[in-house]
Amino acid sequence: MPELPEVETTRRGIAPWVENTVIEKIVVRDARLRWPVSGDVHRAEGRPVTSLARRAKYLLIGVDGGALMLHLGMSGSVRVLTGPAEPRKHDHVDIVTGRGTIRFTDPRRFGSLHWVPDPVEAHPLLRDLGPEPLGPAFNGEHLWRKASGSKRSVKTFVMDGKVVVGVGNIYASEALYMAGIHPTRAAGRVSRERYDALAAAIRDVLGRAIEAGGTTLRDFSSAKGTPGYFAQDLLVYDRAGKPCFQCGDAIRRKVIGQRASYYCVRCQR
Repeated sequence: MPELPEVETTRRGIAPWVENTVIEKIVVRDARLRWPVSGDVHRAEGRPVTSLARRAKYLLIGVDGGALMLHLGMSGSVRVLTGPAEPRKHDHVDIVTGRGTIRFTDPRRFGSLHWVPDPVEAHPLLRDLGPEPLGPAFNGEHLWRKASGSKRSVKTFVMDGKVVVGVGNIYASEALYMAGIHPTRAAGRVSRERYDALAAAIRDVLGRAIEAGGTTLRDFSSAKGTPGYFAQDLLVYDRAGKPCFQCGDAIRRKVIGQRASYYCVRCQR
């Protein structure tokens, strides 16, 4: 599933073909995505693009009066076309701009495309989201206050989009390892100082993943068709049975909140 770094990589990849141009046409070949694509998306046609942003895992193509909101779902991706290209089986939507075509592909149909009128942040899918992990509102104090009294695991806690957005399964495992926190520890039993370390680790791992173009575990590639390379730098994720880089003990695997988690029993407490 594309996580925050993959979505940010996609945003950066399509920027030259979207920013400072006009949305000329939207072609919907198959509206049967996670939510049916409404005819309202055509309201963006003929309008100049005023912004290209990311909120959590949503891409927001801003125009006067609102925005197109695109979610890649579990298997979705976009690619840039600068010339004619016959659509393939799972090419569901084209966003045609004055510079090229942004083609959305989604074999499993868990992605979505919405027209969102202003104010965009009031949309039901956006209004309750937590802060961006790379933004100024996110820090250890925020995590510590949100965690007060919580008995759920700290890994489940940091993956909650109402606490902080975009910390997916891969990056939660990596950040907890970097901060030395066991993933099953109750969120309310983590100290303020350790949350400072965890917030810094989340910023670090997400920042490095973005610079590497994301993580390729299945079929993710950027808008340019190039794969992400952060998988080469993973410290614990998908390394069950392999030696810990710090102590040499075998990395463990445990299902937490229905997601595979990886950790070192000696280095994480």
